[in-house]
Amino acid sequence: MAKSILITGGARSGKSRFAERVTLSLGRPAIYIATAEAHDAEMAERIARHQARRGEAWSTLAEPMALCDALRQSDGGPPRLVDCLTLWLTNLMLAERDWEAEVEALADLVPVLTAPIVFVTNEVGAGIVPDNALARAFRDAAGLSNQRIAEACDELWLCVAGHPLKVKPS
Repeated sequence: MAKSILITGGARSGKSRFAERVTLSLGRPAIYIATAEAHDAEMAERIARHQARRGEAWSTLAEPMALCDALRQSDGGPPRLVDCLTLWLTNLMLAERDWEAEVEALADLVPVLTAPIVFVTNEVGAGIVPDNALARAFRDAAGLSNQRIAEACDELWLCVAGHPLKVKPS
């Protein structure tokens, strides 16, 4: 079993930068598994900034939904960083896929992977209760998904204002 790490935090908490450092500490080069899709110019710009920041130590594998397949296909090689599980969950829900089954499949896969894996996810439960049913359903799905993946991973980190806090030691 390879080392598995889940890194969570709020928006602009420093979780992606921390995850990149952790992943590269596990080996170089590394694979960045991107779940984001550029549906508008602003998201395309965000993706471009992330890619430019990472530099040549990374190869990118874009996979918005078939995350388990991407992890199986890239296993046995360099460390992987999945950024992020929250966007993956969004993609699944918008496609009306069975997100619970997909999360369970991912949690079952984590312990059998042979190459290190780092996951990034957003902590969405620390804010106010959303005012609409879709947002509440997403918040609940994200919270449950994060719990399940955290359970499957060796380590859990929480980033706050650019500072990582180890929550679950390996």
